[in-house]
Amino acid sequence: MEEELKDIETRQPLPEPSENSEPSEPSEISEPSEPSKAPEPSRKRYPWYYVKRFDRYIIKNFLGTFFFAILLLFAIVVMFDINEKLDAVLTAPWKATVFQYFMNFLPFVLSQFSPLFTFISVIFFTSRLADRSEVIAMLSNGISFHRLAVPYLFSAAVIALGSYLLAAYIIPPANVERIAYTNKWVKNKEVVYGDNIQLQVKPGVMAYMSRYDNTTRSGFRFSLEKFDGNTLKSRLTAETVKYDSVGLWTVRNYTIRDFSGLKETMTKGSVMDTLLNIDPRDFLISKNDEQTMTSPELKEYINKQKARGVANIKNFEIEYERRIAMTAAAFILTIIGLSLSSRKVRGGIGLNIGLGLLLSFSYILFMTVTSTFAVSGYTSPRVAMWIPNFVYIIIAAVLYYRASR
Repeated sequence: MEEELKDIETRQPLPEPSENSEPSEPSEISEPSEPSKAPEPSRKRYPWYYVKRFDRYIIKNFLGTFFFAILLLFAIVVMFDINEKLDAVLTAPWKATVFQYFMNFLPFVLSQFSPLFTFISVIFFTSRLADRSEVIAMLSNGISFHRLAVPYLFSAAVIALGSYLLAAYIIPPANVERIAYTNKWVKNKEVVYGDNIQLQVKPGVMAYMSRYDNTTRSGFRFSLEKFDGNTLKSRLTAETVKYDSVGLWTVRNYTIRDFSGLKETMTKGSVMDTLLNIDPRDFLISKNDEQTMTSPELKEYINKQKARGVANIKNFEIEYERRIAMTAAAFILTIIGLSLSSRKVRGGIGLNIGLGLLLSFSYILFMTVTSTFAVSGYTSPRVAMWIPNFVYIIIAAVLYYRASR
């Protein structure tokens, strides 16, 4: 008995449960742990996901400022254009004015002034960032100036691509409707007749008309001569010729002389249909005709006219080169605008905006002046259109170097 009491005394007392403590459940009856779940498949990440937040911020504000500036321009242009063409607006049907003219005129304005408003958008938006010290915050957090320029160049690429597609493919068909409206209701600038027309139909074949009237589609004193080298092989003359359809002409009261050495064979007739690779638009060139052709059509037309020896195609070549040169202008002016406005200056953003307007208008004026060099024959159209880009590329490189230091 004494031994049992000694055993009880030597045992450790059990801890008394406190009032707040919950009794522990025995491990044998504890709930089994839930089986581990399979990892969820990763969500598909689109390319936009990998763009940094400040990239999205700059792209959003850059493009937003650009399109907002374009809308303001549209409002100003419509007001002044209505005031200038008030008689036509009051005379023409309102549907033709709205849908045939203004709906086709506004994209044309966008294409013409997109480099200007690209530059103004960069200047305005970046000056606000610099004025609020946001550019300084980005640079102080380890973002280099070269990395900061990436979203600007991406935005410029979007604008450049859109401007080129508009100018090369979308706006030319719209210009057909716009020019048709102005010719009918404002002032008819269409060329409907020509004098002393001479052009090469194909190598070794020359055509001549003393006069052509497109209202009746008739030409007078027509001749068609075929050569073998420098030797005249045949000559067709006709009192009148009429254009029927694409490439099909009808000659009346014609005479054909075939030459074979010293021998001459003469054939006369009253009416004959002949297929010639000539269209009235090949020699009746109206003002702004180059604006109604897409870039592939312009290229084909230029090559065909050069082969025929037509001289008055400078405006077509200038328009073709201008569309390409204006695409590069978006990148050049963006770099200049970023370099000028990325630093905070005294006096706020007014100085940057004023300088931006000066440079952008000087660029457009410079391109207009150099285009006259091509018309006068001093330079080729390609060189004339790229002279402003070469000059402003140097300006952009110097300003960018100074801003990145």
